[in-house]
Amino acid sequence: MTSHISRRAALSRVASIAVGITVGSHVLSLPAQAAGEDPNPDRVRQEIRKAQERNKRVLTGIPSKNGWEMEKTADDHGHIYTRPLPGLPLDGVRMRMGEVETVLIHVVSRFHYEINALRTGEVVGWRSPGSVRKGLAESNLASGTAVRIRPGFYPSGVRGGFYPLEELTLRDILADCEGVVRWGGDDRVPDESLFSIDVPPGDKRLTEVAAKIRGWTHTPGQGSGVIVDTRSPERRKAAERLAARQT
Repeated sequence: MTSHISRRAALSRVASIAVGITVGSHVLSLPAQAAGEDPNPDRVRQEIRKAQERNKRVLTGIPSKNGWEMEKTADDHGHIYTRPLPGLPLDGVRMRMGEVETVLIHVVSRFHYEINALRTGEVVGWRSPGSVRKGLAESNLASGTAVRIRPGFYPSGVRGGFYPLEELTLRDILADCEGVVRWGGDDRVPDESLFSIDVPPGDKRLTEVAAKIRGWTHTPGQGSGVIVDTRSPERRKAAERLAARQT
C-alpha cells in the first residue's frame, strides 16, 4: 500500500534532518518554528550553506598535540575568541571559550599574583596553524588550548628560567588544576613559557576543574588573587605527586 505524506510532514522531516546535521565540529541549529508553522526548506538550505562556508573558513580538521582541533582564524564565528582577563592589567587573550578559558585564565591569574606581575603583551594565546610546529606542544596554541606566559623570558629549549620558589608556586598552580594543565618545562624539549590543556575534548576532568575554579570566584578567600602557603605539607605533596606523573 502506498503511503501518502502531507506537505507539512515532508517539510518537517527536512527541517529535522537539517537541524541534526553536523558540519565539521559544529551542529547547525535553526530558529525555533512557531507551533504548527511549516518549516521553510529554503531557510534550512541557506543555514546549512552558511554553516558549511563558516566551517571551511575556520576549521582545519587537524588536531593539535592534545587532541583539540586547530582553527584557522580567531574572533570569526569559531570556538576561539579574544577573552578578557578579569582583574589583570592585560589586554584580552585569544583562547578557546568555555571550560578551557576558565582554566587557562586561572593559571595566568595565579602566575600574575604569585610569581611575576604581568604586563600587556606578556601573555600570548591562539596562533595560526601555519606558525606552530605540528607534533609539539606549541601546536596547542593553534587550537586555542594553550597560552605562553612571558615567552621572551623563557625561551624554548632552555631550562632553569624559574627560581626554586617560583617553580614551587608554579607546581602548586598545576596541582590546583589537577592534571588538566601541563607545563612545557616538563617536556623533553622544554618550553617553560607554555601552559597547555592536557586532556582531550569531552574529558570530564576538565569540566570538574572548571566548575571548581568558577566556584572559587564566588567564595571569599579562595581562587586566584588569594595568596596561599605553597610550602604547606599538604599542598607540596599534591604538587609533587602531579609533577612525578607529568615529568
